[in-house]
Amino acid sequence: MILQRPPRDTRLDLLRGWLQLQIFVSHAHGSLIGAWLITAAWGFSDSSEQFVYLSGFALGSVFTLKAHRGGWRAGLLDLVPRIRRLWATHMIVVCGMAAMVIAVNLSVPLPGEARRLGWGWLLEAPWFALPGAATLLWQPNEMGILPVFLWSMLLLPGFLWLVGRIGAWALLPSLALYGAVQAWGWHLPGLGGTEVEFNPLAWQLLFILGAWFGRRALFRGRAIGVNRWLLGGAGLVLLAGVLGRLAEQRGIYDISALAAKQDLAPARVLHSLALAYAVVCAFRVREVALRGALSRALAAAGRQSLHVFCVGLFLSYGLAVLFRLHGWSPWLEALAVAGCCALLGFAALSEGTPGLTRALKDSQK
Repeated sequence: MILQRPPRDTRLDLLRGWLQLQIFVSHAHGSLIGAWLITAAWGFSDSSEQFVYLSGFALGSVFTLKAHRGGWRAGLLDLVPRIRRLWATHMIVVCGMAAMVIAVNLSVPLPGEARRLGWGWLLEAPWFALPGAATLLWQPNEMGILPVFLWSMLLLPGFLWLVGRIGAWALLPSLALYGAVQAWGWHLPGLGGTEVEFNPLAWQLLFILGAWFGRRALFRGRAIGVNRWLLGGAGLVLLAGVLGRLAEQRGIYDISALAAKQDLAPARVLHSLALAYAVVCAFRVREVALRGALSRALAAAGRQSLHVFCVGLFLSYGLAVLFRLHGWSPWLEALAVAGCCALLGFAALSEGTPGLTRALKDSQK
């Protein structure tokens, strides 16, 4: 059987772009948009789960295609540079965010800001903190998402090798590891007084499931079909998420245990998969016409999602500082909207400027 590279699915680009805006406003702590108009405000999961799943889906299909055409070595030759570049990106973001947080700590009347956000180890012992960041185990505030991608990517070749030999049974080790986290609290040790924000022993499950469906889509033409019973079940899970959030907002029931993020509570897994399935069923056309400037900018943000995410981290922290200093105000909320527009503009500009486009593409190859 000869596998063919499937045409680019515009739905995924649009979804990634929309998720990037959600991540940005959710990190701008104090914004009403971030508090009410994101997935997490109306369910158990948020954008993080979708990104981990979609990353597994994309890389699982790419690795499978490369290995099918050129052998296992070809798949590794594609994956290993991706891991190296993502690790380098993580280190650049850590150093850049450290500089920004320390500058705020020195110039803004927010005493102890750097230590509050987990950067104290860098101030006290930078010769330990930076190597700690390189191990991915020192994770100040908001520095935990890229490491979980890296750890999951390391599992990908072994998982796909197992799939080729034992089929769906290859999912068992991932499920067992996730079960051990839920049953016995297994986790990686954080360094420098921080915790590992996204426990990779649990979060790998979403990545591995994405890789499974990405591989399946290559061989079968689609990852999963539309089933009314599955769709009905997904709808019930999404409804439960909405009702849970409403109960929490009215002080009736605390859902924090159900929506625990660090160890990826089961309700978060179910909700994220239900949301992904509902989106697949709602938008079944592979090529979506991009008729407006907004849809084109969203798709560009999806294609440049890593760079948009990194830029958004710095913009959102600046906004969060302003909200802490001044409290909520309409003009700060307008800045949050302007930040979303700036990210979309950055994505569109990066694809419309040949030199910048080449630089971004080279960093993703």
